[in-house]
Amino acid sequence: MTLPQVIQSDSCATTDQSPTDEVTYNGRIYKKVKEGLADILNPQSPQADKAGTATQCVFYNPIQQFNRDLSVLAIRAFAEDLAIIRHARHKRRLQKLAKGSRKGRKRKREETRPAEPSNVNESKEAGKLETSPVENEQDGPNHVAQAIEEEFRVPEALDKRFDAPTIDTSHPGDAGTATDQVLHSEEQMEGLQKNEDSSGLLRGQTGPKQLGLGDNPSTDVTPPFRILDALSATGLRALRYAKEIPHVTSVTANDLSPSATASIKLNVEYNGLAEKVFPTTGDANAIMYQAAHHAKAKYVKDSFHVKEPFHVVDLDPYGTAALFLDAAVQAVAEGGLLCVTCTDAGIYASVGWPEKTFSQYGGLPWRGPQGHEAGLRLILNAVATSAARYGLAIEPLLSLNIDFYTRLFIRVKRSPIDVKCLASKTMVVYNCDHGCGSFNIQYLAHAREREAKNGDKFHNHAVAQGPIASPSCEHCGFKTHLVGPMWGGPLHNPYFVSRVLDLLPSLNSEIYGTIPRIEGMLTLALNETLFQDLPNITSLEVPAAEPFTSLDPALRDPHPFFINPSTLSRTLHCSRPSDAAFRGALVSLGYRTTRSHTEPGSIRTDAPWHVIWEIMREWVRQKHSIKEGAVTKGMAGWEILRKDRSRKELNDAKKELREVLNGAESVDGLRESIEAALYRISRFKTEAVDRQEQNGASKQGSGNDELSELKVVFDEKLGKEAAGKKLVRYQQNPRPEWGPMSRARGGH
Repeated sequence: MTLPQVIQSDSCATTDQSPTDEVTYNGRIYKKVKEGLADILNPQSPQADKAGTATQCVFYNPIQQFNRDLSVLAIRAFAEDLAIIRHARHKRRLQKLAKGSRKGRKRKREETRPAEPSNVNESKEAGKLETSPVENEQDGPNHVAQAIEEEFRVPEALDKRFDAPTIDTSHPGDAGTATDQVLHSEEQMEGLQKNEDSSGLLRGQTGPKQLGLGDNPSTDVTPPFRILDALSATGLRALRYAKEIPHVTSVTANDLSPSATASIKLNVEYNGLAEKVFPTTGDANAIMYQAAHHAKAKYVKDSFHVKEPFHVVDLDPYGTAALFLDAAVQAVAEGGLLCVTCTDAGIYASVGWPEKTFSQYGGLPWRGPQGHEAGLRLILNAVATSAARYGLAIEPLLSLNIDFYTRLFIRVKRSPIDVKCLASKTMVVYNCDHGCGSFNIQYLAHAREREAKNGDKFHNHAVAQGPIASPSCEHCGFKTHLVGPMWGGPLHNPYFVSRVLDLLPSLNSEIYGTIPRIEGMLTLALNETLFQDLPNITSLEVPAAEPFTSLDPALRDPHPFFINPSTLSRTLHCSRPSDAAFRGALVSLGYRTTRSHTEPGSIRTDAPWHVIWEIMREWVRQKHSIKEGAVTKGMAGWEILRKDRSRKELNDAKKELREVLNGAESVDGLRESIEAALYRISRFKTEAVDRQEQNGASKQGSGNDELSELKVVFDEKLGKEAAGKKLVRYQQNPRPEWGPMSRARGGH
């Protein structure tokens, strides 16, 4: 097979690639880049930048190797889980069919017996016909074999012989319309069917009837596992999926650019994956809508194997994935995995263009250090609302903010009942972004669990009462601003994260060079789930032979977002407490703490804001006093420091006495009023102490009245993290001027 020449553009993106080798293939010299088990070939360009750096015409960014390594492992863990679910379902089906075959169903006589059923539904109808018990015993195994074939048959033939169209650069404007580039002839479709036998399997493929029926799903049968790499560029991601994930049966590598498709064809042949990876040229939305609606294959060129939804749909665009979400959620098979990357952090994590953020993701961005976590939740909300229109519910398995982009792994399933819980997991935030940085969360609805008379659980949905916060911040008095609506559920499934972490010890560090960082980031993500209420579950350890647990569809993230001691100290113009000292103060008061993967130096806690500010006031009073004049009236820190516990009683007394003086009519009345005011002040303190003793709660500071009674101790030993394996939690800049890189212009 002769591959078309890879066309070089006059304008190519500059890259600083990982170590490469020059190879000669089909008479041309290429630079070979190896990542994982795959190799890609980039043609040498005669151009170079001023520094002499090599150029590329098809987009490849070595910085995103972490993204691809993590994606391989996440899809592998998901595929193993899906195989377990399929095998269990298959066994139940066989048991049901075997039980039905022993009931002595009758069939008509041989001469009047209908044709052999082609699917299980027809088999059930045929089972209703009359036959003798002896005939039934002989036909029982065939009946079961037909069920096996239907369960695991490959639905569509996969052709491997069509090449990408040859590109003629002499007339760039005459490349043809989109319709011309995607049409297939009926003759080509008929040629595919000749390669398929009567069982629906490709010739030479082992059919289900020839396979065993033991308890091992990996050796008995190989059900199809299809992946769509919708925006493939060089095809590196698709090649790695095909080589490194054992369960994969086919990968569709699509790109809109014919030159990119030609590059994919070249790399597929070089890696020897023509039987697994199928390049296509077309619009990603058209490919996904076609797969979602089982359209005829002739409408998209080279894509006759995308007639059915994919088990995994991977979106890795240059910029936002918002315009692909509607098609993607429909193209994912039932219970399948949607992988989404967004690199437009300037939109979803910045307030520079709030109108653009709303038009892309349906919500307003967050101003402050929590902006990237809010961006994750905005993207998740966009996916959830897109899916909900079709009765599809989502479950985020892993949601990460990485370097300059986000990466999300989302399970999609059809469940109109779970979709009803979306409003109760959607929130808006009142953010004091110009003041002290505190925030209040408002959910749009409530989902209360109820029990029916028969004992079944269900959710009763109701709208929420609002607003829960005043227009001004209760701590500093500055105006608050709205953020969202956004996803308020969990960002991760802890059982899935544990399953991915379990894969790491068995990996080869030479193939997966980012293992240390994967382990560190996933450990942080797992720690973020400590605040989730997981009833009836005492351990995250899930047996390998069982699927990982799905979370309650109505479960909220009880304490989203984090605080940063640096930001708090900046507000009060004081020195920053160490992480260990601040965590020790929180733990001593009975609160939990962990880190956030989105920000170095961050602390996630279940402590309320009035307790957090009281700890900071005590830090100023006990450890580091503020320079005189550093905080003046009109600043956010001024109002916060006015509530200092050492001045509380004095301020209360001044207020009482001021009211007495203003209302006094005589000297005797003034004396009585002063005595009464002093008595009320002392009585208030006594009642506060009694109330705290009666409550006996493990957490102090449950209300503003008890702030003056908090015993804040900055115990660094208590707040120090337990000694263990050193982890790479946060990525350092790998090289100067790194990032998303310029968009490739070689036909893209």
